[in-house]
Amino acid sequence: MPHRIEITLKDEVRDPRGERIKREIEHFLHLSVDQVRTIDVYTVDVPLSSEELEAVAAGPFSDPVIQGYSIDRAAAHGFDWLVEVGFRPGVTDNVGRTAGEAIAYLTGRPLSAGEGVYTSVQYLISGKLSAEVIEKIATGLLCNTLIQRYQVLDAASFRAKGGVATFVPKVQVEAKVEVNTVDLEVSDEELMRISRDGVLALTLDEMKIIQAHYRDAKVRETREKLGLGAQPTDVELEALAQTWSEHCKHKIFSADVEYDDGTGKTEKINSLFKSYIQKTTADVRAALGDKDFCLSVFKDNAGVIRFNDDWSLVFKVETHNSPSALDPYGGALTGIVGVNRDPFGTGKGAKLIFNTDVFCFADPFYEKPLPTRLLHPSRIFEGVVEGVEHGGNKSGIPTVNGSIVFDDRFAGKPLVFCGTAGLMPATVNGEPGHQKRIVPGDLIVMTGGRIGKDGIHGATFSSEELNENSPVSAVQIGDPITQKRMFDFLIRARDKNLYRFITDNGAGGLSSSIGEMSEECGGCQVDLSKAPLKYPGLAPWEILISEAQERMSLAVPPEQIDAFLEMAKRFGVEATVLGTFTDSGIFHMLYGEQTVAYLPLSFLHGGLPPMQIPARWEQPVHPEPTLTPAADYTGDLKGLLSSLNICSKESVVRRYDHEVQGGSVVKPFTGVANDGPSDAAVVRPILDSFEAVVTGHGISPRYSDIDAYHMAANAIDEGLRNYVAVGGSLDLVAGLDNFCWCDPVLSERTPDGPYKMAQLVRANKALYDYCTVFSLPLISGKDSMKNDFYDGTTKISIPPTLLFSVIGKMEDARKAVTMDVKRPGDLVYLIGVTRNELGGSEYLAQKGHVGNSVPKVDAQAALASYRAYHKALNDGLVASCHDLSDGGLAVAAAESAFAGGYGVQLDLGKVAFAGAAAEKSDAVLLFSESASRLLVTVRPEKAAAFEAALAGNVCAKIGEVRGDQSFAVTGLNGAGVVKAQLAELKEAWQAPLREL
Repeated sequence: MPHRIEITLKDEVRDPRGERIKREIEHFLHLSVDQVRTIDVYTVDVPLSSEELEAVAAGPFSDPVIQGYSIDRAAAHGFDWLVEVGFRPGVTDNVGRTAGEAIAYLTGRPLSAGEGVYTSVQYLISGKLSAEVIEKIATGLLCNTLIQRYQVLDAASFRAKGGVATFVPKVQVEAKVEVNTVDLEVSDEELMRISRDGVLALTLDEMKIIQAHYRDAKVRETREKLGLGAQPTDVELEALAQTWSEHCKHKIFSADVEYDDGTGKTEKINSLFKSYIQKTTADVRAALGDKDFCLSVFKDNAGVIRFNDDWSLVFKVETHNSPSALDPYGGALTGIVGVNRDPFGTGKGAKLIFNTDVFCFADPFYEKPLPTRLLHPSRIFEGVVEGVEHGGNKSGIPTVNGSIVFDDRFAGKPLVFCGTAGLMPATVNGEPGHQKRIVPGDLIVMTGGRIGKDGIHGATFSSEELNENSPVSAVQIGDPITQKRMFDFLIRARDKNLYRFITDNGAGGLSSSIGEMSEECGGCQVDLSKAPLKYPGLAPWEILISEAQERMSLAVPPEQIDAFLEMAKRFGVEATVLGTFTDSGIFHMLYGEQTVAYLPLSFLHGGLPPMQIPARWEQPVHPEPTLTPAADYTGDLKGLLSSLNICSKESVVRRYDHEVQGGSVVKPFTGVANDGPSDAAVVRPILDSFEAVVTGHGISPRYSDIDAYHMAANAIDEGLRNYVAVGGSLDLVAGLDNFCWCDPVLSERTPDGPYKMAQLVRANKALYDYCTVFSLPLISGKDSMKNDFYDGTTKISIPPTLLFSVIGKMEDARKAVTMDVKRPGDLVYLIGVTRNELGGSEYLAQKGHVGNSVPKVDAQAALASYRAYHKALNDGLVASCHDLSDGGLAVAAAESAFAGGYGVQLDLGKVAFAGAAAEKSDAVLLFSESASRLLVTVRPEKAAAFEAALAGNVCAKIGEVRGDQSFAVTGLNGAGVVKAQLAELKEAWQAPLREL
């Protein structure tokens, strides 16, 4: 029988976890409880002697200074209700796995198959609460029923049972492993049922293409020789569904689009990806000529650019939206450790140097009713933040840049962007580090974690809208410790030239990684029965498509396999030979001696014709608000500083380690008290050099309500503006696009599909128009479509969103500039022109409006001013710089002031304005979000040189830094329109999310 070890805090020790749960019950569920205490439970399903159990409990499982333990005896007492929460069978339990390793170290015996440790937490709740209320607490806060199960007992029932009944979340599996065939000679309705019930996410047309393939006489003849029938096996159908999924195949971006621009002019676009994204990079690289710094784009897991003669820079940003909607913690944790594997698996492998993250949530204080399948935004907020925290911090990778965007439409599906950069040797063993190859005969090797049922149908599930039937099996939970150990091993193996090719086992698992690797050499043969499993009994199709984490696939030359496996053993990393790469042209899967899949690569990767998607643009027109002039805008400024999209995110950011590896120069927060919001990050990846990597990003989904073209333009400009502000070079800078869209395909559920597709077309047009002017090659990217929730009655679609990330170089990190004002008497300059562009602004949103005058980017003017500013910065003329974005001039100036600890005086009459005189007002000058503007402070003695450097660009001296603590703005009529103390502005900015 399994043993239970319960770990309790000593009576005199506070229980911060219990206190936090109490606060959350009161804050989010609006329920009153007297006390919450917690107990950690380890269910040990390992044959141990009483002495060994005692040693385990007293040693690795508890801290004798603050904790006590009990073995096979209930420790809970003094409560009214007990809720015990543990993982469901088959869900990754990282703490349990580590506990099992600790037992193996302690006893000197490795755990055998079927043995394990399973963790759970007991919540001891005191208060006069009904069973119904406790159930609400359990399901509404303590337990995500998708991946966890729970047990509730009142004090009397607990005593009657003599303690909580043991529940061991062991996977019960049948020993028999079968391969099934699927009859496709059925009606169209039955074809769609097969797709729907199997979570294949295949359309009727796609199912009929597969049906036609298996009707082909030559295909049938070949299959007959192998002992296969005319019907596809479940392995083949699953492999096709994964490969053809929107998530992996990017069918919408590859589609043929018939675009109507709304004026009657139509245009045929063959692939948005080729026509705009690839073309952008090709045209920019051609214009750069011999200054081209791109090394590998659009053909590997991440983009690669030159950093210097010895090192290359690798960057990738991914999304993990759908899993984070179901299990915020596991989804986000998998998102960050998953994107870590992308740069690591690029070229011959890269050392990871930093993470970035951007989250889009609904209001965490959301109080409207939600469809039953949706988690409350507060739970998503907390789970995502914690998941990325655990994934990044435990991996030893600093998190240096990010942001959080709020819009209630993200209640349907949050957006979780995670990015990772790496540093790769320019040459590895005499070959370019960014190049790799496979030779037929190379061995197929999988390293890292074992395969389980977690993450099955992850790729296909992420290719559909979220609904009440979204599968439990799609969720994965990453393990950063196992992954870090694998990374340490593989970097050493790279340097010893022990493998030829490496890639990530991400979406689609082995099906995706080996399927894509097979294209490199022309075929593969794999025995799925050799794959290491977390537990026995997985069907071959489950082994093939499981997205269980911490795995990489490699091509290892036969002559190196012994050395490779020996090194893996020394590092404690599991490595298994699964098969051989061939030049047969076939994706050949076996299970032992039985062929379970035999798919021509030409059909697997090239058998799907492009979709045909209509797109029709109609310019939306929103009610234009009438803004009554006010004598004082101090209240409006405080309101904006307190808005969720502008307020401080320090309570989140401080949970991430941005100092590990020691290279952080410009950190997420800066200023006299290190609490002002930095525009971009500056990191020195090579500690004996001052060369630095600079990264920033832009995101402005609200502008999509007016025009996705200008939404994309502003995201690009904001990303570059942030990058330039801190000192990033315009001569070595690249972009990375992440599109997250609602479903743009016309259907019964999406009658407005043509409009949404037109939005996507326009955003891509902006990407080309602006990146070519800015000379920003796109080096990588990702699209996530179908970001909708639909339960049959309620549909929630996200606003079309482009996250545009920027990465590049700074020759000397000592010249980096931060956003905080530095000293009294410094002069304040505003670079760039202000227009009446309040459409989509935070200011109008605060007043319940959208407007129509969305900010428009003048790329040529912006580039000229950015180049002039960069020269001034390099010449040492800039004291501080802060970009203007959400909230406009008033917010940017207030942030710079309270970050630096000195007051600021501004005169709106001196702000450069473009437009009709009737459009010019104090409100517009204060809160317009016109693009391409920078707020700069300059020492008086350097003012003449600074103005000379900016000559020919719009640059106005609009105020100065004061020696006191007041923030004051003079309006157009000469009277004060904003007057406040820095402390009150800072408190308005810091208060909203301080406790989250």
